[in-house]
Amino acid sequence: QVQLVESGGGLVQPGGSLRLSCAASGSIFSFNAMGWYRQAPGKERGLVADITRGGTTNYADSVKGRFTISRDNAKNTMYLQMNSLKPEDTAVYYCNAKGSLWSGWGKGTLVTVSS
Repeated sequence: QVQLVESGGGLVQPGGSLRLSCAASGSIFSFNAMGWYRQAPGKERGLVADITRGGTTNYADSVKGRFTISRDNAKNTMYLQMNSLKPEDTAVYYCNAKGSLWSGWGKGTLVTVSS
C-alpha cells in the first residue's frame, strides 16, 4: 500500500507563496497520475491540479497562473508551488495518487491565508 505524506502547509499572508510537497513510499514513476485536492471548511473536496505520468498537467480555473504542479520521480515526490495566495485558498490540501486499479490519499496539510 502506497503511503503519501504531505508537508509545507502553514500560515501565509495574502499575496505570499508556499510550496507543498507530497512524498510517496514507492516509486511514483509507476503511478498513472498524481494530484492535489483541497477542502475548505463546509465545502466538498475538489481538484486543485493534477499531473500524469507523462507530465501533462491540469489546473482548476481558480488557480491557473498562480499554482504550478510538478513531480520529481528520482525523489518520489510531487510538489505544488503556490504563488499570489488569496484568503479563498485557505483549505486542507491533500495529495492523491492513482494506479490502474487503486487510488491513495495523504492525510492532508493545512494552508491558511490570512493577514
